[in-house]
Amino acid sequence: MKILITGGAGFIGSAIIKGLQQQNNEIFVIDNLSFGKRSFVNIPDTHFYEEDILNRQEISLIFKTVQPDIVIHLAAIHFIPYCNKHPFESSQINIQGTANVLDAIADNNINVKKVFFASTAAVYPITDGLISETNPTGPLDIYGLSKLTGERLCNEFHLKTAVPTIICRFFNAFGPNETNPHLIPEIQKQLLNGTRTIALGNLTPKRDFIHTYDMARAVQMLLESDFNGIDTFNLGRGIEYSVTEIVEAFERQLGEKIVVQIDPARVRKVERMHLLADVSKLKSIGWVPEWDIDRGIKTLLDQEVNLNV
Repeated sequence: MKILITGGAGFIGSAIIKGLQQQNNEIFVIDNLSFGKRSFVNIPDTHFYEEDILNRQEISLIFKTVQPDIVIHLAAIHFIPYCNKHPFESSQINIQGTANVLDAIADNNINVKKVFFASTAAVYPITDGLISETNPTGPLDIYGLSKLTGERLCNEFHLKTAVPTIICRFFNAFGPNETNPHLIPEIQKQLLNGTRTIALGNLTPKRDFIHTYDMARAVQMLLESDFNGIDTFNLGRGIEYSVTEIVEAFERQLGEKIVVQIDPARVRKVERMHLLADVSKLKSIGWVPEWDIDRGIKTLLDQEVNLNV
């Protein structure tokens, strides 16, 4: 299969590509390297397009040149604090960029067999219990709103083209090659710098952390599934951890005590206390997560941090 991945040189994209390459797929990447790194992906330069998805003409030309069988659209601005500080830039990339990618397929009559769109759990409102795909949407921030708009664009694309389309709502990813200062890589960075007194914000909110290797297997299985139409899947682990519990997991792997200091600049005034995925729909196709928090954190303590923001 020829698989074209936007944002493929990023955090999640690099994990997905490794899995797809093991199945002898031919991988092509579009990435402007604003967050990702070229070194994250082992593909020939002829298959790597350093381009911005806002460049509509160039994106259309790349699609006509590659003629992909499958398109995985990951390119976006993901870090919520950055999105809140740069709402116009984030909306342009996450909405207009998505439209450009989908139009490149539809307007050029490319025979794509399946499209995968990376959405987010941020499309859901504040909820205390398990969140299923049938829960109502209600974004709290510009990131969630931009991704929900991307989902609507995918619906319009499917109605126009009948191309099978998968919308996957990612919960909190962690793993190697992180390029944004989310909770786990921020703790990782501070600890690898030698300190055992770390600065954090809110400590009690709980999140559903899913390792990128488990995410990569889920994406592969969804792409391989006998699937037509358009459908939405949650992608989390189905277990939530508080910030304090994540710190404790780092303590277990270090074998040392970690002291946490509250940094007022990191404290969010509006915060979800829970974010927990119901992943029964994804498990129904045979996917089961394998990487728990301790296993994932153990590997991170031996790896370089790649934060660009």
